[in-house]
Amino acid sequence: MKSQEPGGDPVLIREKLRAALASRTRVPMAAGPVPAAVLLPLFLRQGEYHLLFTKRTPHLTHHSGEISFPGGVCDPGDLDSADTALREAWEEVGISPSDVEILGELDDCHSIHNYLVTPVVGVFPPNYQLTVNDAEIERLIEVPLSHFAKPGVFRMEHRHWQGKLHTVYFYQHGADEIWGLTARILKNFLDVLWGTESASKEECGQEDFPYSPND
Repeated sequence: MKSQEPGGDPVLIREKLRAALASRTRVPMAAGPVPAAVLLPLFLRQGEYHLLFTKRTPHLTHHSGEISFPGGVCDPGDLDSADTALREAWEEVGISPSDVEILGELDDCHSIHNYLVTPVVGVFPPNYQLTVNDAEIERLIEVPLSHFAKPGVFRMEHRHWQGKLHTVYFYQHGADEIWGLTARILKNFLDVLWGTESASKEECGQEDFPYSPND
């Protein structure tokens, strides 16, 4: 696995990612499930790009207590997936849509809750004053991209469900475990960033899997 260059020029890294997203063939999914979108919010801290995740409150109907990217269901007034992702990020963590530079989109993902999720990658300014929606978000989690290349952070398990063998991805960050739909989106993102996606091109298009690490 290739790792991000922690000491590299952030501008070059951003442009490399933009070019990689633009040059690849995105894997869309056929219409049917409820359309939704998430934002992968990148920001600079101490010269390195970080990803912003949210820990969802335990009382939510779907994905309660899980680690997610800001996002939700498309509203009729949304122009496109990026519009949805930006609106949801504003509502959940207070990032103004005008402050986000969109770099591109990843492959669509199908959630077990019948959502068709389009991941949108964007950059927002460093030292940003975030405002958390306490009704949906328990806390924020900020992870440097270089963390995901460290030994022992990533693992995968194979689980049988409804007669099919499913691959489940996990990323560990301290006591927090990123898994499920968020981990599949994250792996798609890291594969694009590190140029390692050829062997796993359609992973995000697989149906979500209802497995809890605590089972």
